[in-house]
Amino acid sequence: MDDLIKLSLETIHLQKQALIFLPSRASTEKTAEDIAKVASGHLPELEQEVLKVVASPTKQCRRLSHCVRKGVAFHHSGLTSAQKEIVEDAFRLGKIKIICATPTLAAGVSLPAYRVIIKSLKRFSGGWGMDWIPVLEYLQMAGRAGRPEYEKEGQAIMLAKDESEKEELYDKYVCGVPEEIYSKLAVEPVLRTYLLSLIASGIIRDEQGMRDFFSKTFWAHQFKDMERLQEILSRMLALLEEWKFIVVENDEKTTIDFVSAAALGQKRERKLKATALGKRTSELYLDPLTARHLLDCLQKYGTGSTPFSLLQMICHTLEMRPPLTVKKREEDFIQEELNQRLDLLLEKEPSVFDLEYNQFVNSIKTALFFDEWIQEKDEEYLLEKFDVRPGEIKVKLDIAEWLLYASQELAALCQYREAEKAIQTLRVRVKNGVREELLTLLKLRGIGRVRARHLYAAGIKDLGDVKKMDITSLGQVVGKAIAEDVKKQVGEEVSVVAKGTRKGQLSLMKF
Repeated sequence: MDDLIKLSLETIHLQKQALIFLPSRASTEKTAEDIAKVASGHLPELEQEVLKVVASPTKQCRRLSHCVRKGVAFHHSGLTSAQKEIVEDAFRLGKIKIICATPTLAAGVSLPAYRVIIKSLKRFSGGWGMDWIPVLEYLQMAGRAGRPEYEKEGQAIMLAKDESEKEELYDKYVCGVPEEIYSKLAVEPVLRTYLLSLIASGIIRDEQGMRDFFSKTFWAHQFKDMERLQEILSRMLALLEEWKFIVVENDEKTTIDFVSAAALGQKRERKLKATALGKRTSELYLDPLTARHLLDCLQKYGTGSTPFSLLQMICHTLEMRPPLTVKKREEDFIQEELNQRLDLLLEKEPSVFDLEYNQFVNSIKTALFFDEWIQEKDEEYLLEKFDVRPGEIKVKLDIAEWLLYASQELAALCQYREAEKAIQTLRVRVKNGVREELLTLLKLRGIGRVRARHLYAAGIKDLGDVKKMDITSLGQVVGKAIAEDVKKQVGEEVSVVAKGTRKGQLSLMKF
C-alpha cells in the first residue's frame, strides 16, 4: 500500500477529511478508485444521485458513482457542474471524506479539509517537459487545509520520492518566496479587446486620451516605458482600423485658409471613433480578431455550405480554446475527415508548416464533435470517440451558443441573410443536440431531444400530428402528465377523471 493511500486511510480514521491534489484528470480518477477499494464507506443514495445528473450516464459517471458510494470522490473539469456541486456539498456535510482533484479546486472554494496532500509539484510545460509549479500555486493548494471556519489547524503534506527531493521541496516551497504578479494587459487579445471597448464606450476619444488612460494602469506603472507602450497601442489602433472596427480621423479644418506658425508646430491629435461593427463587437465581448475571422467566413457562406462549415468557423477561434486536441492515434482519422470536408470550409487550409496549423486541425476535431452532437449522439458515444467528458461538453456547448449568437448578430448587421438564417437554425440544434427534423417538436414545453425523438419515431412530426393523436396513445410515448400538458399547449382541453369518481364495475374482483 503506497503512502498516499495510507495517509488517506489515516485521515478517515481520525474522522477528518482530506483534499488530494494531482496533476491530471486521469490521475484523479485512478487515485480515487484505488482509495475507494480499501475505504469502508457506504453511501448508496449519493451513488444514485450522481448517476441521475446525466440523461445517459457515461463511463466516467459510473466511475464517480462507485467511488462516492465508498465516501471518496474525484473532481475535475470533466465533471458536470451538477456533479461537482454534489461532491462539494457531500464533502461539506462530511459524507465524502476524500476528494482527489486537479488544482482548479484550489481556487476560491472553502471546504472542511483538515489535510491537503500534494502528490506531485511538477507539471508538463510544453516543449520544456516537466517543470516545477510556481510557489504561488503551491500556496493556493496548501491554503485549502485548515480553513478557519471549519478547523482549528490544518496540515499541508507534500510527497517526496527521496531525501534529495524532500530537501528540494522544502527549500523551494516551504522556504520559497511567492513570485511577482505581472500585468496581463499587454497580451494582445486582452489589449485589443479593451482598447476597442474603451473607444466604443466613448471613454477614449482621441490618441491623447488613450495615452492618458493607459499611463495610469498597473501595466504602465510596472513597465515604466511609455514609449514602448505607445508603440504597442499604435499597432493595435492600426489593426482595429484595418479591420474596420474604428475610424481614425485627423482633427483638421480644411475650410481655414490661415494657420499660425505656432499651430503648425503642434502635433494634431487624431480622433478615434468606433464603427457600427466595432460597437457591436464590443457589446458581444468578442476579441476583435475573432470578430474579423467570423466576418471573413460569413462573407463566403453560400450554396454548398453546411452546418459543419459554421461549426468549424466558431471552433477556430481563441474563445473556443482549449479545443479538442488531436492525439497521435487520431491523426489519420482527422486527416481523412478533413479531406472529405475541405470544400465545406469557409477559410483556407493553412500550410502544414504554419505555426497555426495544429490549432486548425484541432478545430476540425472540435467541429466533428459538435457535428456528432447535433446528430443526436449521446454523452457515452462522445466520450469514447472524442475523449470529451460531460462537463467539457457543457462548457463547449455554452461557448458555441455564445459564438453562434455573435455570428448571427454580425451576419444581420452585414445583411448576410442566408448565413443569418442558417445560424439561427444551427443555434437551436446545438443547444438541444438534435437533427433538423425535430426542431418543430422542440417548441413544445417539456419536450427535449429524447422525447422529441420518441414522438418522431411514433409518427408525430409536427404540432398538427400532436393534435391528431389521442391522449392515451400520446401518453404511452411521453408519459401521461407530459401528454396532458402537450395537449393543452396545442389548444386542446383535456378532461381528467378525478380519482374515486368513476362509476360502474371497476374490475373483475369488484362485483
